[in-house]
Amino acid sequence: MTLLSTIAQRTFTQALTKSLAKPILPQKATMTTAAFRYIDAAAIPQGTKPWVKVDADVTSFKLAEKKRSVHNLRGHENEFSTDISGFAVYKEPANEKLFTDDAAVRGSYYQEVEDLLKKHIPGIKRVVVFDHTIRRRNPEAARAPVQQVHVDQSPAAAEARVRRHLPADEAEELLKGRFQIINVWRPIENAASDFPLAVIDWRTTKPEDFVPVDLFYPKRADFAKDNDDRGKEARADESTWYSTEGYEVRGETMSVAPSEGHKFYYQKDMTPEEVLLLKCYDSWGEGQPQGKDGIAVRTPHTAFIDPQTPKEAPWRQSIEVRCLVFY
Repeated sequence: MTLLSTIAQRTFTQALTKSLAKPILPQKATMTTAAFRYIDAAAIPQGTKPWVKVDADVTSFKLAEKKRSVHNLRGHENEFSTDISGFAVYKEPANEKLFTDDAAVRGSYYQEVEDLLKKHIPGIKRVVVFDHTIRRRNPEAARAPVQQVHVDQSPAAAEARVRRHLPADEAEELLKGRFQIINVWRPIENAASDFPLAVIDWRTTKPEDFVPVDLFYPKRADFAKDNDDRGKEARADESTWYSTEGYEVRGETMSVAPSEGHKFYYQKDMTPEEVLLLKCYDSWGEGQPQGKDGIAVRTPHTAFIDPQTPKEAPWRQSIEVRCLVFY
């Protein structure tokens, strides 16, 4: 063996030994594949309007299940924003941790939400938090994760929210300018590995993908005096799931029909130190009466079952705070 080949062999052996001494780190999953539930628009009887309930995972319409790829946002968060794609992820730890004290949620945590919106979205002049929902995936919870692709408010429902939560003269003036509904979503206590939240990039949707759906709430005697609906109901008994008796329409959501063009994203193993901003409506969104080209109108989203989730992962818990945002 020549001196040159001896040196080469020694160099290779040293490099191999060094590489084997290093721990082999797991690679970040960049994608997963999952089944998603869409509204089956073709199966809706002609002349009828579909409905859904707030206190049970039931609908008046059939669902179509489609397999889709879901891309991991980690490392790419700065490529997305509420204006461009309809959603954004930020690291923003909260002072509130357990979210079991309703007064603390409505007080200090609402203020935290307002502050972080103003911090991350330029031009916001006013934020009005109008409700929140806490979801826990256990049988006793009043609200469980929703496994159907949807948007929380239709354009008509967004406008109605402004009129409902602000004085009449002020509301009419604010409706002349830009307003949004943004949902600030955060895991509670543990990472949301179980039933994570997926979002669809608005740029991959079309107007015809969206189907208006009536939103049924349980009737409440104090509704006229109390403009905060959420969290006031217990989980519905299974025997009454498909009955609308004792319910009334107090909102309109948008279900989403399947499209091969939809591109799904999620923040894998999203932690309580992170927040996801979901735009439910933007009056400046492309195609709206005041719309601007290229501005996202809304963000379809849904909980989903990630096959990569470990079986021992704790049940998902999360809080979503819905905000009227004015510029």
